[in-house]
Amino acid sequence: EATWSQATVQTCVVHLIRASMRFVSYGDRKAVAALLRPIYTAADEDAALTALGTFADSKLGRKYPAAINTWENAWERFIPFLAFGPALRKVIYTTNSIESLNYQLRKIIKNRGHFPNDAAAIKLLWLAIMNIEDKRARERAKEARTPKGQPRKASGRLVEGSVVQGWKAALSELTLVHPDRINPYL
Repeated sequence: EATWSQATVQTCVVHLIRASMRFVSYGDRKAVAALLRPIYTAADEDAALTALGTFADSKLGRKYPAAINTWENAWERFIPFLAFGPALRKVIYTTNSIESLNYQLRKIIKNRGHFPNDAAAIKLLWLAIMNIEDKRARERAKEARTPKGQPRKASGRLVEGSVVQGWKAALSELTLVHPDRINPYL
């Protein structure tokens, strides 16, 4: 928020679901997940709040008040997600790919300790990103020859050159929501 003042900051929906499930017994998880789904798939904040109320009033909601409390505590960070349409929600639903990249970059920076200047740090990060993508590309190319039906182990495409499911529809939606921020770069 400090670096990009116009950015919309939200919590990761997947992590919010996992955090609320921490309090739910294994036998009730499917039923609770079904009650949580209307919250994060709601059309707007009012519908999500109604769905949260429905969950809170349910038998499972009364059984697991800590799960409801998790959503209530994260509500201000969750509701920006509801401002987006379905196509964009599908792309920003989770931050796992970003977190994976950040983890690998932190590991590289941590091993170096300090840098003579900012340019040295930026150069190292750029080289690390290229190395991460090259490694994944080699793994994907190697497994491309794997016969159908056998499991593949290569990492997904998370960095440069990646293919994100539904990105064209999400980009179209972004150009309508934020034309001043997106259109100059298209």
